[in-house]
Formats: sequence, structure tokens, C-alpha cells
Amino acid sequence: MDTTLTLPAELQATVDETIARAVGERWASRIWASDTSLWTDDPEVAEKIAHRLGWLFAPTYFQDEIAELTAFGEAIEAKGYTDALVCGMGGSSLAPEVLTKVYPESDKGLRVHVLDSTDPAAVAACDAQLDPSRTIRVIATKSGSTTETLAFLAHYWELEEHRVGRFPRSKAGNEFVSITDPGEPLKAVPHSNYFRETFLNPEDVGGRYSALTYVGLVPAALLRLDLDALLDDGRIMAEATKADADDNPALVLGAAMAALARAGRDKLTLVIEPDLASLGGWLEQLIAESTGKQGVGIVPVDGEPLGDPGVYGDDRVFVRLGPASDSEWHTEVDARLAALGAAGHPLIDIRLDDASWVAAEFFRWEFATAVAGIGLGVNPFDEPNVTESKQNTKAVLGVFSREGQLPHIDPSAVRGPLRAWRQGGGEADFVELLAEHLARVPEQGYFQIGAYIAPTEERTALLQALQAKLRDGTGKATTLGYGPRFLHSTGQLHKGGAPTGCFIQLTNGHPTDLPIPGRDESFGVLVDAQAMGDFEAFGAHELPAIRIDLGDDPETGLSELLAAVAEAIA
Repeated sequence: MDTTLTLPAELQATVDETIARAVGERWASRIWASDTSLWTDDPEVAEKIAHRLGWLFAPTYFQDEIAELTAFGEAIEAKGYTDALVCGMGGSSLAPEVLTKVYPESDKGLRVHVLDSTDPAAVAACDAQLDPSRTIRVIATKSGSTTETLAFLAHYWELEEHRVGRFPRSKAGNEFVSITDPGEPLKAVPHSNYFRETFLNPEDVGGRYSALTYVGLVPAALLRLDLDALLDDGRIMAEATKADADDNPALVLGAAMAALARAGRDKLTLVIEPDLASLGGWLEQLIAESTGKQGVGIVPVDGEPLGDPGVYGDDRVFVRLGPASDSEWHTEVDARLAALGAAGHPLIDIRLDDASWVAAEFFRWEFATAVAGIGLGVNPFDEPNVTESKQNTKAVLGVFSREGQLPHIDPSAVRGPLRAWRQGGGEADFVELLAEHLARVPEQGYFQIGAYIAPTEERTALLQALQAKLRDGTGKATTLGYGPRFLHSTGQLHKGGAPTGCFIQLTNGHPTDLPIPGRDESFGVLVDAQAMGDFEAFGAHELPAIRIDLGDDPETGLSELLAAVAEAIA
């Protein structure tokens, strides 16, 4: 668990000063004492923060639930289930996704899949991949009212009623498990009284801090992981965070992140060992949603391939995370990071004992992010701008309910299968429009690619190629996310953080759509309305944004867009 900071002299002094302040003011012990004055002097805000600190005690609290969870996982497997589908969004889906990708399949346990895209092609891909008679669905929603999660529930509930019959309701309900909060959230989940099992999380744990609660532990139990070992790792790290000392691994990390961000190094670039790479998406949400508000924030950059020092501006911090190794990947990365360090870029090197230490990293980064909130002067436990796009989506869907179609606006430019809309409208040549938009990125700014399309390996590779092309051609950090997932994560940073983002929204057609039972809109209409609502939110905040539709074949559209971007930045 060694952590090494390699900083140029002027930044070393800044970081040392912040670490000394954190130690001297006893930030660590005061966090553990639930001292809300670390983040606010507003009594109302303090009360809300006090009800969001339960994650500190999760590794210990859930120790008493291990026997029940283990028995649950064994019973589900004994019933003949081979797969589990976690239907969630944001914090409810990202931690399970990490666990499914970090821990290899074994000869026991279920295969666990995650659905957090409302693109109908993503839902259809899950349906085609999984045998409904051998798949348990896990409905995960802290509020009980998450739009996307309830759409997934409506879809799969109807499928199960067709498969096993409508009555008794418990026949369909046996195929479902829920993870939610007690009280109103539980009541809000349709049909939950018929579910096979309901796991009620502590109310004082926010979604993005819930990795070591039922949100992560129920999928872990279905994977048949060693829950004792998992929580032990979390508890070991939790104990290490209690000391008011300059060797507290989370205190040092959080203080360094805040100090570097305040010094203009706010693009936290994640370089994660391949076996742990899925941790990047979880870290992205945790850091962006927690720190991006009141005009400040840390911009996590995940998945961007490492380049030579010349393609980076002076706003970067590089974080290497993973076990020591002499593999080809590590050798190449170590050489590239050494060159970046020699060029004056700050490096944070976190060396793990092995890749199985993921639970410890969950806790380390949760605590570090809480510390960074202190250093930045923000409340890391709220998300004031997340509801904005939701409200815009609701308004767009209102238009659809009244008129039977989404609002129509003629595109500003067309190129092959691509159609583009710019803020304010008006016609233009496609490449000229694109070049004009890319020139709007602020100094010390970043690009964000928000792809409202179904994720696939091929599309991710094309999007990462676009990410690299923008970075190499402009010198700007470029982030990438699939929608609507990022609305529940980095969306808070985009609207509430420093106004330095330049946004490229991607959508696609839906040649095959899926209805949402009980709703006016289909999945295709829902995801398009979410994109429209998000685009409107950018305009309301006077943030530069462009919308590009890729057509009915996203792979072809992305290839064409790569060519257009190359021309625009030439």
C-alpha cells in the first residue's frame, strides 16, 4: 500500500503545507468523530452531512451480515441460477461493475452483469445474452425512484409475467431482489413486496459512498466472493485512516488532490493497472460528483491512453494505481510516467500488494475524497446540480406525452450519416462547425465526450481513439462517458464545477426500439429525452456544447466523426 508523491519543488511546498494543515487541524480524527464543521458552518447543511457519514462504519457494520449474505448467495446458486443482472445507475451500478471485472470467474457463484444504459440496444443485448429462467435481477436504487432503474424493472417484470404467469404475483417476484433504503424508498419500488429478497441499506450512506454496503456486497455474495476477506481489507484501510499523521494514506492522498487542484492541477489523470481498470469509472463518479460544485472541482480523466509529455498542458496530475510488476504494460507505463515526471508533471504512485485489494481502495478513496472536500471548501456529500438534467428530461417527456413526438429541431450541419446541432442554431459546414466548437474550449479547460449510445467494446475503442485524437490535437484533457450513466456522476462536475468544460454530446438512432411498460415513452425516447435535457442544461449554464447524431450505425458514425475531427484540428 505504498504511496509516493513525486512533485516539482513549487508544488511540493503547496502540498506539504496542506498535509501539515490537515494533520495539525486533526482532519482525520474529526472526520471519524463526525465533526461536520470541517465542511460547513451552516446548521442545515451540517445536519444533512451528519446523515451521510455512515460509510465510515460500513466495513464493521456489515461484518454482522456476512453469514446472511453468504447463505443468500449459496441459496440462489442452489436454485439453478447461473447469472445475475444488476439494474442500477451511478453508485448503484459502478461498484458492482468493478467487482465483476476485478475478480475472475470461478467454478462457483453466478456470472454478474450490470445494466445501466437506457439505450434500447443495450437492454436488448442483455435480453439476448441471458436466459431469463436462470437469471436473478437485482434492482438497486437508493431513492426507490431512479427513473432508469424503474424502467428496467418495468421491462423485466412484464417479461417475467409473460414467462411464468401474472398470478400469483410472487411467481414473477421470485426472480427479483432489491437493494434500497427503508421507508419511502422501499415503498416506491413497484412490486417489491413480492420480491424474493429485499436488502435495506443504512439511510446514512450516499450512493457513491456505498461500495462496501449491500450495493457491493449483494453482487459480491452472488459472485461467491470471500466476504470476510473483502470486508477485512476495508477495515484494515479504515483503521489506517484514523491517524492524524503524515503517513495516513487517505489523508495524504486527499490533501494532495485538493492542494494540486487549487494550484491549477485539477485534471486527475488515472493510470490504472489493466486488471483493476474498471475501478476508474467508480473513481470518476466518486471524485467528480463529490468535488465538482461551487465553481471548483477535480476533473478525473479515466481511460485516456498515456501520451508523450508534449501533448499535455500544465493542469495535469497523474495517478498510477496497481501492484508492482515487471509486465510489458508496467514497464512501458513506468517509462512514460518517468518522462512525465521529468517534464515537471506531478505523479502520485499507489502501489498495491495485489489486485485483490479493491475493497481497501474503495475505502481509501472515499476517505480521501472527503478530505479533498475539506481542502476545496465544498460539501462532498451533496449533488445540487444532478437534478437539473432530470427536470429537463421530465419537461421533454412532457412534450412527448402531449404531442406524441420529441421536439424537432433542424440540424445545423450534415456529413454522411452525421447530423450536428449547435447552440443557437444556424446552418454551417460540418467541419467548420466542429472546428468552431473545438476552439471554444477555455484555457485550462477540457473536452467531455458524452455518448448516449449502447456500450460495446468496439464503440469504446472508437470513442477512446476520438478521446486520444482530441487530446493530441489540442493539448486538452479529454474525458469520456456513456450516458445516461454520467448524468449521475460527472454531470455534477460539468454543471457545478469550474466552467472549463467543452462538451461533445453523441446520440444515435434506434432502428429497433423497446417499449417501457406502463409509460408513454419507449427506451429510445427516454434516452433521447435525457440527451436533450442534458443539452439544455449546458445552455442554461452558458457552457459550450454540440450535439452530434451518429445515425443508425454508431460504428460507422464514429469512424466518420474521427475523420471529421482530424480535419477540424489539422
